[in-house]
Amino acid sequence: MISFPNSKINIGLNIVSKRQDGFHNIETVFYPIPYKDILEIIPAENFELINLGKKIDCKYEDNLCYKAYKLLKNEYNLSPVKIILYKNVVYGSGLGSGSSDAAHSLILLNKLFNLSLSEDELEFYASKLGADCAFFIKNKAVFAQGLGNKFSEISLNLSGKHLVLCLPDVHINTAQAYKNCKPKAWEQSLKSLIKLPLNQWKSCISNDFEKNLFIEFPNLGAIKEELYEKGAVYAQMSGSGSAIFGIYEKLPNLSFKTCNKIKSFVL
Repeated sequence: MISFPNSKINIGLNIVSKRQDGFHNIETVFYPIPYKDILEIIPAENFELINLGKKIDCKYEDNLCYKAYKLLKNEYNLSPVKIILYKNVVYGSGLGSGSSDAAHSLILLNKLFNLSLSEDELEFYASKLGADCAFFIKNKAVFAQGLGNKFSEISLNLSGKHLVLCLPDVHINTAQAYKNCKPKAWEQSLKSLIKLPLNQWKSCISNDFEKNLFIEFPNLGAIKEELYEKGAVYAQMSGSGSAIFGIYEKLPNLSFKTCNKIKSFVL
């Protein structure tokens, strides 16, 4: 069985408060985008995980596809499988592709072994694998809060808009990025701001990570500027980066001075 795990962008990100457990409460919007990996799961005599394409910088036992299989195996005594993951999406870029791979692993395993798990049950298992994993089960725009793991559906349709995705060669340590930010709730919640017309987002929706990260990595700010110079209606860094996106009514010239890894999609 084959699946094509997509990724997502964060639209707006407010670091609301620091929790007693050391983590942070946030408000953000997750929106699915068609930048995809390829995932295949087939029956096998012995368990095997094969990673192709872009390198995944983690230990075998930390791979989320492996964790997804192990989670369901412990519950339902699954027989061995071979998991083949062709990594196309840039790893660690704030696009949630690892979480998507995990969620789609659960979906494929559910079908392969006829487990008859509902979407709600799949979301429950996905939530055990990562804060945003459950989002990729239904793959619809949501307002996320808490750790980024509490979802409420929103009416947001960007269909037909052009998405330009800039993928700079910058690795950002998420934990360090949080340490450098001072949590503060916005005067108006993102849940209400996201209802405004797209052409008003630039003046009121932002990503709290950008202020410090653009000082540490000036080219990230330059990329965002160039996206606007090329006519973006809205541009922003996704999550804690380093991917930066622009939303356009018409596709611009994709020759950028500030970034040489560019992807474009129709939403």
